[in-house]
Amino acid sequence: MFCEKATELIRELHRASDGQLPSYNEDGIRQVLEEMKALYEQNQSDVNEAKSGHSELIPTIKFRHCSLLRNRRCVLAYLYDRLLRIRALRWEYGSVLPNAVRFQMSADEVLWFNQYKKSLATYMRSLGGGDGLDLTQDIKPPKSLYIEVRCLKDYGEFEIDDGTTILLKKNSQHFLPRWKCEQLIRQGILEHVLS
Repeated sequence: MFCEKATELIRELHRASDGQLPSYNEDGIRQVLEEMKALYEQNQSDVNEAKSGHSELIPTIKFRHCSLLRNRRCVLAYLYDRLLRIRALRWEYGSVLPNAVRFQMSADEVLWFNQYKKSLATYMRSLGGGDGLDLTQDIKPPKSLYIEVRCLKDYGEFEIDDGTTILLKKNSQHFLPRWKCEQLIRQGILEHVLS
């Protein structure tokens, strides 16, 4: 039966849970492409016969052509869905994927991921007036622009956008703009106080 393996590729993606990347089905893709090649060659042969007066072959040619188009759509949908999932992995895991995830990808998908990660990094460096802007930092919008922080170490003076200078001493607490504090939080100088 035509298109059986192509349909299986699509079912495989639907069985994968949310955002998970199933192993690349190289064997399935190869089988679909071999079937497409066989259908194309059969059609070429029948088209040559139909040109010489065998018009009864035209419905079979049309059926095979529709099968070819369906197989192509299935393969493209499979590959496109995988690329969307791989792109989402960059935003979820950052620029380095866990080995378990990388193992599920084909060599071409790994190459695509690396090119996407470079393009995204270049774009993020171009934002924010030369300093760059990490778009992957806050995937969910913050509830407030200001957060309460506690100093874990003596840091010294810290200037915020309006020109105000704040002395960051160990155990002092402050209400500061979130984006100005995030780097210091990552460095372990400040900690976010959750009320």
